[in-house]
Order: sequence, then C-alpha cells, then structure tokens
Amino acid sequence: MAHLIVSVQPHGVAYRRGIREGDSLIAINGEPILDEIDYQALQNRSKLDLLIRRADGEETTVRIIKAREAGLGLRLADTLACTPRQCKNKCVFCFIDQMPPGMRKSLYVKDDDWRLSLMMGNYITLTNVDDREFDRILRRKASPLYISVHTTDPDLRVRMMRNPNARFIMDRLHRLADAGLHFHCQIVLCPEYNDGEALEKTLNDLAALYPAAQSAALVPVGLTKFRDGLAPVKPFDRQGARRVLDFAHAFQNRMLSSIGTRFVFPSDEMYLIAGEDLPEEESYEGYPQLENGVGLLRKFENSLRDAARECTLPVRPRKVLIPCGKSVAPVMQKWIKTYGPRGVDVTVQPIRNTFFGETVTVTGLITGGDLRDQLKDAQADEILLCGNTLRAEGDLFLDDMPLSELRRALKKPITVVPNDGASLIRALHGAENIQGGQN
Repeated sequence: MAHLIVSVQPHGVAYRRGIREGDSLIAINGEPILDEIDYQALQNRSKLDLLIRRADGEETTVRIIKAREAGLGLRLADTLACTPRQCKNKCVFCFIDQMPPGMRKSLYVKDDDWRLSLMMGNYITLTNVDDREFDRILRRKASPLYISVHTTDPDLRVRMMRNPNARFIMDRLHRLADAGLHFHCQIVLCPEYNDGEALEKTLNDLAALYPAAQSAALVPVGLTKFRDGLAPVKPFDRQGARRVLDFAHAFQNRMLSSIGTRFVFPSDEMYLIAGEDLPEEESYEGYPQLENGVGLLRKFENSLRDAARECTLPVRPRKVLIPCGKSVAPVMQKWIKTYGPRGVDVTVQPIRNTFFGETVTVTGLITGGDLRDQLKDAQADEILLCGNTLRAEGDLFLDDMPLSELRRALKKPITVVPNDGASLIRALHGAENIQGGQN
C-alpha cells in the first residue's frame, strides 16, 4: 500500500534526501506500512531504506541515516489512519446490545482494535486477531495493552463471549509475556457466571503472569431495561458486591506479600453497590486502571480536598443544585458537607434513570430527558452539571437532547463542570472560569 506524502518538513532529513510532497511511501526497510502503528515503529530506527514512488510513478529507494528518536518529518495522507476494527463477539453482558433503538449511530459502534488499545487504552478481547496480526503485535512491541479477559476458563469464556476464538486467551497472554510485553486486564463480573471459584481461577492464572500482567480490574456488569431476547444476567446486589470485595481484599493482601503489588483492583462501582468506604490513595498504586473506573472517586475526593484548602476565591452566596447518579449521590452529599464553601446552599439530587432503566445508576449515563423531567420544579439559582453527561463536544446528551434545549426547558443557569474536584470547588464558589483548576 502506498501512502501519499502530503507535506515534508523543510530542511528535515527526508527533505534533504530529495523526498517531496506528492511522492508516496510504500515500505520501510522492506516492510510494507499498513497503518500508523507500522509507520511509527519502523521509522524509529537509525538506518532506513525508504521505498518511494515518485509523483510520475517511478519507484526508488532512499537511504536515510538519522538519530534513532528523530522523526522523518513526513505528513502522510489519511490512508495511514487506523479505522477502528469491529468486535466479533456477542457477549452476554454487552452494554451496546442493551441500547434502545433510534439513537445516533456512533453509540452503536463496537470497536475491538489492539491499535486503539495501544494508543488510547481501549479494552480489547483479542478474538478478532488472526495469527498473522498477532505476530505483528509481538513484532511491533505493542505494550502496554488493555485486555478484556473476563475469565481464563476456555469454555466459560466462549460461553460468555459467544465466540469460539475466545478460548485461546491464555495462549495469547503467555505469548505476550514471553515477548516481554505488558498488559492490564479487565474482568466484567456477572453473578453466577465468572464470580466465585471462576474468579479465583482467573486471578490466579493472571497473577502467575506478573509482571507481564500488570493489574486486573473487577467491574460489575451494567444492565439496562432493554434486554429482551438477551441471555439472563443478574445485577450485583449489596451482599454479592461485599462477597467480591472480601475476596478481592484477601487476594490483594496475599499478592502484596508475595509479589509486592495488590494486583487486583475492584472498581468504584463495586464499592458503591456494597455500600463500603473507598480505599485510600496508596491502595490504588498509582491508578493503573483509572479510565476503567478504578480510583476515580478517590482521585476526585483528593482533588476536592486539596482545592478546598487552597482556594482563595470569594464565595458567591446562592442556591446550587447538583444532579448526579443514584450510586454516587450519598458520596457527593458527604463531600459537599465536608469540603463545600460556606454561604452556598447545595442540594445533591440523585437522578432516576428512566431512559436506560433504574438499574443504571452512574452519572455518565444520565440523559437530558431525565434531567428535564426531574429538575423542572427544582428550587435553585444555578445547576452544576457534570461534564461526563455530555459527549466530548459538550453539546449532546445520550438521548440526543441538546444542552441548549435543557437550558430552555429549565429556565435556570446550567454550568457544565469538568469531572474533577478542583473544577467543582471553583464552580461552587461561583467562579466564571472553572476550567483552570485550583486558584
């Protein structure tokens, strides 16, 4: 595959060797370039032979000698971009399969792409990677990867993911370890599927791969009301979540004494379901799986505490309402009582999720319609809304309601607050600019 060169850095190494805009790059050191991963890996060498196709169609080899870390100074066409590869599983717990119809198309995309795992930390299952592509993972030294393991029992993994390729996970993990690569593991726990003895086996198998296996996160299954025709899966109740935490804490203690790391980390949601206090910061060992909801609340509270101590902004007295998910509402109420500024009357209102179903209790899945319906009689001067309820562009809720429509419906000022403690403290004080962190 030839990749069009759309620009060349003036006086850079490639420019000095005669490569120009309009040429195309075919291969580096005899290896074809499939995507951005290949290009970045192959150019990170000191001696390069670039197979170039000139604008007139002539092919030539250009030899380049450079510092290993230095780039070539080429900007290539979009053919280099990694178009996300789609998931080939039909997992019994898949959240996307539980989405209502009629939502925007991007919400139904199931990516399962090791390249996005390497570049962005997306979780992958490795079931759609054939032997040739897996060899490329090893050859490109793709590390760390973020892998959805769920269980190491071959038959159980096939049953849960409904893909015969799911049974080969341990072989793949051993090969990654043998190649010196690192990976973090995710286990979405479904009661009566992969908890109990199955979970113990999984964690023992993964811990035996340490330090290649760096950590394992335990995440409770998320279920919506749209499960007609899907496999029966139960949510965790308080007692079940406490059993998982008791086991996880005992496993952590054993790993800490034997290999020097807790290794397994239950997600924040597991603690909220169990009604147990969050661990202290040192228990998260640097937050290796923060994006998986492991330690987000601890990190948030620490930021909230530090910002409250250091903030010198004046307080604008008023009535403030903070809508949030039902699971975090008791924690948020405690935080506001402990760290909130005096002179601001704050109400924390848990929002029932009627859109996805009331088994969904997290803030990030609150919709505009539920906010409109449940806040229409709210007595407040200002609403502080967590930015996680909106898409990255900051304009749409999951039900496609624009933020502007919610503002018109409620007829109250709505301030969108980034999901960190320092921003919340600034917003509570009434700062006009809450993006700047601590004051």
